[in-house]
Amino acid sequence: MQKGRGRATEHRIAGSVSRPRTLPIQDESHGPIIAFSHWRDAIIGVFGTDTPVSLTQPSSQLRGTLMVQGTTSDAGKSTLVTGLARVLARRGVKVAPFKPQNMALNSAVTVDGGEIGRAQALQAQAAGVEPHTDFNPVLLKPSSDIGAQVIIHGVVRSDMDARAYHAYKPVAMAAVLESYRRLQAEYEVILVEGAGSPAEVNLRDRDIANMGFAEAVDCPVVLVADIDRGGVFAHLTGTLACLSDSEVARTRGFIINRFRGDKSLLAPGLDWLSERTRKPVYGVLPYLHGLHLDAEDAIQTQQAPGTGSFKVIVPALPRISNHTDFDALRAHPQVDLQFIGPGAAIPPADLIILPGSKATLRDLGWLRSNYWEAAIARHLRYGGKLFGICGGLQMLGRAVHDPQGLEGPRDSSDPGLGLLDIETELVPHKQLRRIAGHLHLLGKPRFEGYEIHMGVTRGSGLASPLAAIDDGRMDGVLSADGQIAATYAHGIFDAPGACQALLRWAGLADAAELDLNALREASIERLADTLEQHLDLTALLKEIRQGEGTTRQGP
Repeated sequence: MQKGRGRATEHRIAGSVSRPRTLPIQDESHGPIIAFSHWRDAIIGVFGTDTPVSLTQPSSQLRGTLMVQGTTSDAGKSTLVTGLARVLARRGVKVAPFKPQNMALNSAVTVDGGEIGRAQALQAQAAGVEPHTDFNPVLLKPSSDIGAQVIIHGVVRSDMDARAYHAYKPVAMAAVLESYRRLQAEYEVILVEGAGSPAEVNLRDRDIANMGFAEAVDCPVVLVADIDRGGVFAHLTGTLACLSDSEVARTRGFIINRFRGDKSLLAPGLDWLSERTRKPVYGVLPYLHGLHLDAEDAIQTQQAPGTGSFKVIVPALPRISNHTDFDALRAHPQVDLQFIGPGAAIPPADLIILPGSKATLRDLGWLRSNYWEAAIARHLRYGGKLFGICGGLQMLGRAVHDPQGLEGPRDSSDPGLGLLDIETELVPHKQLRRIAGHLHLLGKPRFEGYEIHMGVTRGSGLASPLAAIDDGRMDGVLSADGQIAATYAHGIFDAPGACQALLRWAGLADAAELDLNALREASIERLADTLEQHLDLTALLKEIRQGEGTTRQGP
């Protein structure tokens, strides 16, 4: 079962440099491993009691919580929760996904007007419910190697560095427990996704993402490991060795992910694992190729060339946001889309797309230092098309102003690429809204999407908009010569007609329609079918029914 994306770990906001996985496993500055009692005060503040949190009443129907944690980032936690959500929804269970803390630059706008991680929006789709801010109460959006924008219940609270956020964690935990309480009151089952690995012992102090949460609400945990990485038995037993006795006890068993080959050859290892840990293996999941599921965060800049003849390139900005905007193009059989990383040669293309960015000014500087400005000028000179999304739109204008010092010094202004007659002022209020409308292209195709940005754009270029929004506003810019277009709408390629029209505008005259949501739904169904076939769901669902408030102190 492949997802191929995972948590950009909290090391980036906990004082690391750009390669978090090279940090030592121990960091004495974070203090000792803590137990459930650490969060006693936060729990009393939210629930008005110092008893263990267990708000659900015993019932004959399936009701409870199960948490999925991983031995590593990218082990398959997000995908497993997505598949389990669809399995339960098929059975008529009212199920909610939940990720206490997520660190990601791919986000979505919720039904209640907030912002959550993109993976939780996908999990909500699998569960058959609208995405809500309670599904991901704490979202961290990295703005540098050591700092992030902190979003609580869908709303920006502050930008914090590592130490500031560490001090803030009790407040964040109270928000997590508040959301969890509301979900317990509304849903029968809550599927919780951890972040990174519980074995990151340097992050254990005030942990709200893994065992810190599981201990606080007293829920069972299943541990998933990626066998395709190698060393799966060391990953599983090593993770248990890093846990406290109570955490080991609440870890009910294991799921092995991304297996290729003859399962019978794995059987001796599974027997050894169960005998050594006295915990079951609930199943071995095969490596599933070709799933069209939203990535949580990271992108693969090194890709095999696609089969399509229409070439699209996207600069892999250091702080690229919502690169899921390109999922439809990556899936399109006529398109070869490539992310171009730092220092890589910029190849000829039919279409260049400047993506969204969490740090427009810094990523604009990165574009220049990686010779994109000259490459774009050459591309336009030879008749190529250029498209910008959100931060990419802002970069295409004459200037980006930062009067309040949100991304740099106060009252600073940086020149944009100067290709559209617009200017952008960065403002602290983030605009979050779901939108629908039609493009000012042939056939006026409909689209749906969402806006997530902290800039206000003005200028005469807006007099020629790319799209009309149903609420009466206009969006984006379409240049007079038709070579350049830009929008604030994330997800603009997702609608079949809009994707087709934009590709035809860009030069692919015979562009076919592609329904990304249909591909996503088919992938969720295929994933759920795989879980039904390869997991011992009877045993796993029994843990949901029995687990909460009944933590076993031994196997």
